[in-house]
Amino acid sequence: MLTGAARVRGFARAAGDGAADVLHPLIALCRGLGALAAGGRRRWAQTPKERRGPALFLSATCVLGIALLPYGPTLSAVGLMGAAFWAGRKGPVRDQGPGEAGQERLRILYEALVPYFSAPEDPSPLYAHGGDWAGAFDSFEFDENGRPTRLRLRYPAYFADGDAEARARVEQLLYAKSGRGREYFFEWDEEANHLTLTVLPALSTAIGAQRFVTTPGETVLGFTDASSVQRTLPVTESADDPADEVRRDAPPVVWRTGPRSTEPHLLALGAPGSGTTTLLRSLALQALCHGQVLVVDGSGTSEYAFLGGRAGVLGIECGLAGTLATLEWAAHETERRLIAANRARQLGHPPPRDILRPLWLILDRPTVLSHLAAAEGRRDPQELLQVPLRHGRAAQVRVVVADHLDVADALDEAVRTHTRARVVLGPASAEQIRAVLGAPPHTTPTPEVPPGRGYARLGAGPVHRLQVPATPDPYDEATTEEQRQTVLGLLPEPEAPQEAAPQAPPEASERVEAPGRVDMAKAKAIRPAGERADGEEPLPVQAT
Repeated sequence: MLTGAARVRGFARAAGDGAADVLHPLIALCRGLGALAAGGRRRWAQTPKERRGPALFLSATCVLGIALLPYGPTLSAVGLMGAAFWAGRKGPVRDQGPGEAGQERLRILYEALVPYFSAPEDPSPLYAHGGDWAGAFDSFEFDENGRPTRLRLRYPAYFADGDAEARARVEQLLYAKSGRGREYFFEWDEEANHLTLTVLPALSTAIGAQRFVTTPGETVLGFTDASSVQRTLPVTESADDPADEVRRDAPPVVWRTGPRSTEPHLLALGAPGSGTTTLLRSLALQALCHGQVLVVDGSGTSEYAFLGGRAGVLGIECGLAGTLATLEWAAHETERRLIAANRARQLGHPPPRDILRPLWLILDRPTVLSHLAAAEGRRDPQELLQVPLRHGRAAQVRVVVADHLDVADALDEAVRTHTRARVVLGPASAEQIRAVLGAPPHTTPTPEVPPGRGYARLGAGPVHRLQVPATPDPYDEATTEEQRQTVLGLLPEPEAPQEAAPQAPPEASERVEAPGRVDMAKAKAIRPAGERADGEEPLPVQAT
């Protein structure tokens, strides 16, 4: 009886092996076709929506051309079968499970999570000292050093996953046990009681200053993860050898300004050397494409001297007296734009062309000038920003302020209230990032980051990882020649000097200032913002 059963099993095993040998080409073909189909689906999902239409049209054109060629369908079928055989020549890779180092790492993580995911009254706890980690961890991946790169774990339903502090404690534990110095993304699935830990790759620092494909009213703050935004821009990644430059699509963080923007002004904070000045240089270069720029450099280090004399640059101020005169002019220019727009609206005319061109007020380290003003008993320059901040959206005036993170409390209340677009650069704790952005970061901040790396949040939107495009000072000795020529090539042409016509000067009552230009000598004599002469119409109230 046993001999007959053994013969039957042997016969069945031999028949199965023979069938597998005979059907091996068909199995490989089916496996390859499945792999090609899966690859095509992934490629289609990664293709931006604005490119799917042209890609589909190109594919249909290729299919039509092949169908019209002699023996085209036959040759294409042979080629497809060959590609499928090549893709399916190897069988599916079986997961051998973690090695000894991986198992020890998972056991340590399991034991460390017991105090957080267990309760004394639980009769069958999922996490218990000396328990089996295989039931708690659904999937895991490791790098070559044995550290986890992706981990998906289960937790009991009674864990308070809606409590931010409880989640933060678990995230901090996983960050410490999985390896410091890396950025982790934690995804909590509260419905299924699953937590997924993923190690995020570092954002590219090879993207420098260049022309970005944007529309008027859009400004690129930097670039982030592909999963954070639904848009990509074509960019060029620089390299030591110009022949090695890479052209690819990168997901940007786009800041939208204009009359309908909910966050028309921006505040950037960071530690010294974190890249806030680089961010302001990048914004200034983009703003000069469609608007005018007025720069206030509170640090006085001539980081913006390369902008001098260019078309669209109204002025670059470093001293206190010039800054007060410039910001006072900006306040009156904002009022003038509002009055002109209101009059045109009442008369049914389109707004004047000069008030449609955006005016950018870029201030770097204004708290330094505020300290000098307090020491000399003069007016705080930040107080003069109240009119542009409150009415700048309707007047096409944008305010960008950058300062150090440790002096954020010295910023004026109007600056902190009306700058709803926020950026934090450089090393910072989760509490500091939350205090500036109004929401915690979705990843674990690392203690060491390259310049220009940080987080951005536009209004009440999500928090994005950010890498600012490298925009060095072209006059700095540490800047390479290639970077210097790139930045200088993005500047507008130098402003042509205007020759005075040989005619008698007009009377004082007939002098009219050209809109959009700053005469510093006259700006110092302008009355304080908010006051008006006798007979002047009051500032109209704009609905925002």
